[in-house]
Amino acid sequence: MKRQTSWLLVLVAFATLLSSTLAASPTSFCKCTCFGNSTIVALDSPVSQKPSPGSPVDRAAKKTCSDCNRQFCLSYPFCKNEKEENVFTTCFQRDSAKDQAVVFIFIIATVGLLSYAAVRPWIEQWAERSRQRRSYIPVSGQADQ
Repeated sequence: MKRQTSWLLVLVAFATLLSSTLAASPTSFCKCTCFGNSTIVALDSPVSQKPSPGSPVDRAAKKTCSDCNRQFCLSYPFCKNEKEENVFTTCFQRDSAKDQAVVFIFIIATVGLLSYAAVRPWIEQWAERSRQRRSYIPVSGQADQ
Protein backbone atom coordinates (compact mmCIF):
# COMPACT_ATOMS: atom_id res chain seq x y z
CA MET A 1 0.00 0.00 0.00
CA LYS A 2 2.90 2.36 0.76
CA ARG A 3 4.31 1.72 -2.68
CA GLN A 4 1.01 2.69 -4.37
CA THR A 5 0.80 5.86 -2.28
CA SER A 6 4.32 6.90 -3.21
CA TRP A 7 3.67 6.28 -6.92
CA LEU A 8 0.45 8.28 -6.68
CA LEU A 9 2.34 11.14 -5.02
CA VAL A 10 4.98 11.10 -7.78
CA LEU A 11 2.26 11.10 -10.44
CA VAL A 12 0.46 14.06 -8.85
CA ALA A 13 3.74 16.00 -8.54
CA PHE A 14 4.54 15.30 -12.21
CA ALA A 15 1.05 16.39 -13.31
CA THR A 16 1.41 19.62 -11.33
CA LEU A 17 4.80 20.32 -12.87
CA LEU A 18 3.49 19.55 -16.33
CA SER A 19 0.46 21.81 -16.02
CA SER A 20 2.53 24.74 -14.78
CA THR A 21 5.08 24.37 -17.57
CA LEU A 22 2.45 24.13 -20.29
CA ALA A 23 0.96 27.44 -19.16
CA ALA A 24 4.27 29.29 -19.47
CA SER A 25 5.12 31.15 -22.64
CA PRO A 26 8.60 31.90 -23.96
CA THR A 27 10.04 35.42 -23.89
CA SER A 28 10.48 37.08 -27.28
CA PHE A 29 13.42 39.34 -28.09
CA CYS A 30 14.31 41.62 -31.00
CA LYS A 31 17.98 41.92 -31.95
CA CYS A 32 18.69 45.27 -33.59
CA THR A 33 22.00 45.80 -35.38
CA CYS A 34 22.83 49.48 -35.97
CA PHE A 35 26.25 51.07 -36.66
CA GLY A 36 27.77 47.58 -36.39
CA ASN A 37 26.57 47.17 -32.78
CA SER A 38 23.86 44.72 -31.78
CA THR A 39 21.36 45.41 -29.04
CA ILE A 40 18.75 42.98 -27.74
CA VAL A 41 15.36 44.39 -26.74
CA ALA A 42 12.74 42.36 -24.88
CA LEU A 43 9.45 42.48 -26.79
CA ASP A 44 7.13 41.25 -24.06
CA SER A 45 8.80 42.80 -21.06
CA PRO A 46 6.71 42.88 -17.87
CA VAL A 47 5.31 46.26 -16.86
CA SER A 48 5.82 47.26 -13.21
CA GLN A 49 2.74 49.51 -12.99
CA LYS A 50 -0.64 49.08 -14.63
CA PRO A 51 -0.77 51.51 -17.57
CA SER A 52 -3.88 53.11 -18.93
CA PRO A 53 -5.32 51.43 -22.06
CA GLY A 54 -3.80 52.69 -25.28
CA SER A 55 -0.76 54.27 -23.64
CA PRO A 56 2.66 53.73 -25.29
CA VAL A 57 3.81 51.54 -22.40
CA ASP A 58 0.72 49.32 -22.84
CA ARG A 59 1.40 48.89 -26.56
CA ALA A 60 5.09 48.13 -25.95
CA ALA A 61 4.20 45.31 -23.53
CA LYS A 62 2.11 43.54 -26.19
CA LYS A 63 4.67 43.40 -29.02
CA THR A 64 5.29 40.20 -30.97
CA CYS A 65 7.95 39.07 -33.44
CA SER A 66 6.01 40.70 -36.28
CA ASP A 67 6.74 44.07 -34.61
CA CYS A 68 10.50 43.47 -34.76
CA ASN A 69 11.29 45.47 -37.88
CA ARG A 70 13.59 48.30 -38.93
CA GLN A 71 11.18 51.01 -37.81
CA PHE A 72 10.97 49.41 -34.38
CA CYS A 73 14.75 49.53 -34.01
CA LEU A 74 15.01 53.10 -35.37
CA SER A 75 12.67 54.28 -32.61
CA TYR A 76 15.33 53.49 -29.97
CA PRO A 77 18.15 55.91 -29.14
CA PHE A 78 20.90 53.44 -30.04
CA CYS A 79 19.76 53.53 -33.70
CA LYS A 80 19.12 57.27 -34.07
CA ASN A 81 20.48 58.86 -37.27
CA GLU A 82 21.10 55.46 -38.91
CA LYS A 83 19.87 54.81 -42.45
CA GLU A 84 17.01 52.33 -42.62
CA GLU A 85 18.84 50.04 -45.06
CA ASN A 86 21.76 49.70 -42.58
CA VAL A 87 19.53 48.35 -39.80
CA PHE A 88 19.21 44.59 -39.44
CA THR A 89 16.67 42.89 -37.21
CA THR A 90 16.23 39.37 -35.91
CA CYS A 91 13.49 38.06 -33.65
CA PHE A 92 14.08 35.07 -31.38
CA GLN A 93 12.59 33.42 -28.33
CA ARG A 94 14.37 32.30 -25.19
CA ASP A 95 13.60 28.83 -23.90
CA SER A 96 10.27 28.54 -22.13
CA ALA A 97 9.74 26.90 -18.76
CA LYS A 98 8.23 23.96 -20.63
CA ASP A 99 11.46 23.41 -22.60
CA GLN A 100 13.50 23.67 -19.41
CA ALA A 101 11.26 21.12 -17.67
CA VAL A 102 11.62 18.65 -20.54
CA VAL A 103 15.42 18.96 -20.47
CA PHE A 104 15.49 18.69 -16.67
CA ILE A 105 13.32 15.54 -16.67
CA PHE A 106 15.45 14.01 -19.45
CA ILE A 107 18.66 14.66 -17.50
CA ILE A 108 17.22 13.18 -14.29
CA ALA A 109 15.94 10.10 -16.13
CA THR A 110 19.29 9.58 -17.87
CA VAL A 111 21.28 9.96 -14.65
CA GLY A 112 18.88 7.60 -12.87
CA LEU A 113 19.19 4.92 -15.54
CA LEU A 114 22.98 5.22 -15.68
CA SER A 115 23.18 5.00 -11.88
CA TYR A 116 20.99 1.90 -11.87
CA ALA A 117 23.13 0.31 -14.60
CA ALA A 118 26.27 1.01 -12.56
CA VAL A 119 24.84 -0.41 -9.29
CA ARG A 120 22.94 -3.33 -10.85
CA PRO A 121 25.76 -5.94 -10.59
CA TRP A 122 26.10 -5.36 -6.84
CA ILE A 123 22.32 -5.52 -6.36
CA GLU A 124 22.15 -8.83 -8.23
CA GLN A 125 25.02 -10.28 -6.15
CA TRP A 126 23.32 -9.20 -2.92
CA ALA A 127 19.98 -10.68 -4.03
CA GLU A 128 21.65 -13.98 -4.99
CA ARG A 129 23.40 -14.24 -1.61
CA SER A 130 20.15 -13.44 0.15
CA ARG A 131 18.35 -16.22 -1.78
CA GLN A 132 21.11 -18.69 -0.94
CA ARG A 133 20.93 -17.88 2.78
CA ARG A 134 17.17 -18.37 2.85
CA SER A 135 17.35 -21.68 1.01
CA TYR A 136 19.92 -23.17 3.44
CA ILE A 137 18.26 -25.46 5.94
CA PRO A 138 20.56 -27.48 8.22
CA VAL A 139 19.88 -31.18 8.49
CA SER A 140 18.86 -31.90 12.08
CA GLY A 141 21.19 -34.87 12.57
CA GLN A 142 24.32 -32.98 11.42
CA ALA A 143 23.70 -29.75 13.31
CA ASP A 144 25.13 -31.13 16.60
CA GLN A 145 28.56 -32.10 15.20
